[in-house]
Amino acid sequence: MHRRRRTVLSVSAVLALASPLLAACGGQAHPGAAAVVGKDRITVAAVQAQVRDVRAAQKKSPQAAEMIKSSNNLSGMKLGNMIFDRVLARAAKDAGATVSRKEVQDARAQLVQQAGSEARLQQVYLEQNGVAPGQIDQALQEQVTANKLARALGADLGTSAGQGAVLQAMTKASQALGVDVNPRYGVWDAKKSQLGPYKAPWITQVTKQQSAEAGA
Repeated sequence: MHRRRRTVLSVSAVLALASPLLAACGGQAHPGAAAVVGKDRITVAAVQAQVRDVRAAQKKSPQAAEMIKSSNNLSGMKLGNMIFDRVLARAAKDAGATVSRKEVQDARAQLVQQAGSEARLQQVYLEQNGVAPGQIDQALQEQVTANKLARALGADLGTSAGQGAVLQAMTKASQALGVDVNPRYGVWDAKKSQLGPYKAPWITQVTKQQSAEAGA
């Protein structure tokens, strides 16, 4: 696991997300859906709305060009986070871990104090995590939930063993829910709790055939 680190430790902050930026998509089984998590349908429109909010915020920054370039897989990242949030919520529920609105507000107040101002906090989240100002509370909800889940499991998120315990709980949650991703976005890896590039079975078969022919 790698990529961005947040001020408050979050499991999803280290997920690697790879998927093309899409204008629209729709799977045969779930037209108009980017993914279905359990009975929860994540629409393409919802993913695009999150992308638009981030792009709008980025364009107001002096570092707009750099931020946009570094987040060219923003659509996949946002969908990955949306799936992750739902799986995390299920894992927390199964472990008996709950998060109140006040806990999220307290976490935000603490981060504002650490950052020096609300404006600075928004800047950090946008630059480092691709999170628009209006998405910060949801990101904090995820972070607080991950920490409370870890405590419920007796795990320390500051260690690889602790992160492994949380991921194991999330793997069970993923399998219990069932995660169906539109293949144009990628495929959900339940064991790693991340969205990765989709590789159709026929592509694998063609690759094997090419390798065999090359070795003949």
